[in-house]
Amino acid sequence: MRRDIVHEGARQLTYEIREIVAVAHRLQALGVEITWENIGDPVQKGERIPQWIKDIMVKLVSEDTTYGYVATQGIPDTRRFLAEEVNKRGGCRVTMDDIVFFNGLGDAVAKIFGFLRREARVIGPSPAYSTHSSAEAAHSGYEHLTYELNPAKNWMPDLDDLDNKIKYNDSIAGMLLINPDNPTGAVYPRRLLEQIVDIAKRHKVFIMCDEIYTHIVYNGAETAHLSEVIGDVPGIALRGISKELPWPGARCGWLEVFNQDKYPAFRQYIQSLINAKMLEVCSTSLPQFAIPLIIGDVRYLEHLTARRDMFEARANEAWEILSKVEGTIVVKPQGAFYMTVLFADGVLNNRQHLPIADSKVARFITDSVRDVPIDKRFVYYLLGATGVCVVPLTGFCCDKKGFRVTLLETDDEKRRWTWHTIAENIQKYLASA
Repeated sequence: MRRDIVHEGARQLTYEIREIVAVAHRLQALGVEITWENIGDPVQKGERIPQWIKDIMVKLVSEDTTYGYVATQGIPDTRRFLAEEVNKRGGCRVTMDDIVFFNGLGDAVAKIFGFLRREARVIGPSPAYSTHSSAEAAHSGYEHLTYELNPAKNWMPDLDDLDNKIKYNDSIAGMLLINPDNPTGAVYPRRLLEQIVDIAKRHKVFIMCDEIYTHIVYNGAETAHLSEVIGDVPGIALRGISKELPWPGARCGWLEVFNQDKYPAFRQYIQSLINAKMLEVCSTSLPQFAIPLIIGDVRYLEHLTARRDMFEARANEAWEILSKVEGTIVVKPQGAFYMTVLFADGVLNNRQHLPIADSKVARFITDSVRDVPIDKRFVYYLLGATGVCVVPLTGFCCDKKGFRVTLLETDDEKRRWTWHTIAENIQKYLASA
């Protein structure tokens, strides 16, 4: 072609959570039975949607209005309902005009970074969730800027690292939090969130907080919504229904925008996101109609409580098994439905392996692990030897070595088999060379 048409940030668009699926599918074709521990889809892992929620949806799909376009920012009654939910918490007050709907948070994240001035950077956590880190890196054309999460302190952010990086890099215009965190399962206490807000205020940057798992908090952890602590700092909370109901296939997420009335440039930026959405007319309508009916139902709190208890039990079960494996560091999750298994420094090398009986599978894995990070090497051998598909930690914009598992498997026997299989194969792998 006479012109280069590739965006400078195209090489930054990586998503290890899905990329490893291609490897697993190749192994499936060779006869390996795969246990999918890579993706956070509760429905795929067997979770049943409560019948009362299904009944609401059945009624909605029988109504003609749910098949039409809606307002660009979202259905007014739904936005008004969500604004009232924010205001019930106390803290920063919002109106329906501060709520903006998107086709899932992936759509929201793409627009948040796509319409940010290219020279303006957003610093995020490491380990990082790939959707955020890849979008920010692609927007800038450079590697994603990160601050450290410390496994020795329950994966809490290193506030000195965050403060210094913002202080000495004036291209940073915003900071990203994920609370509860994916991939670590960490939950940030209110006091820590207040300290983060103070950093943002001192350096005059906005805050973006992904709160998609905000109602999945357990093991005694307590936190706060961004709206409760943000004060007069400009900010955005990212919310959705994919993990709570759960309804990932709805592709329905929204932004709660704070203090845009106090910052003209921030208001103009938010308006650019709305204008971009206007070009698409609107986001998917059906889940928007459902939100007030489901979240406003008296049974919803019981639904959330039951799911928190369920994930707490699974988190403790996984931790009891995997934390006892020598050579690993495992922090007990307090939120979301993930757990990170970290390898201790120096225990991995590029000579370790697992026995694979099938020669074709063994050859494929041997060929695949050339020139990959050493935690990814383990993940590939685990996949080839056992069919268990996890995600390497280096795939989360992170130098630390380890992997992420989910807490989603509903079959008790299979879930325990998975934990024990991983634990046994870590021991075999570390002892192999």
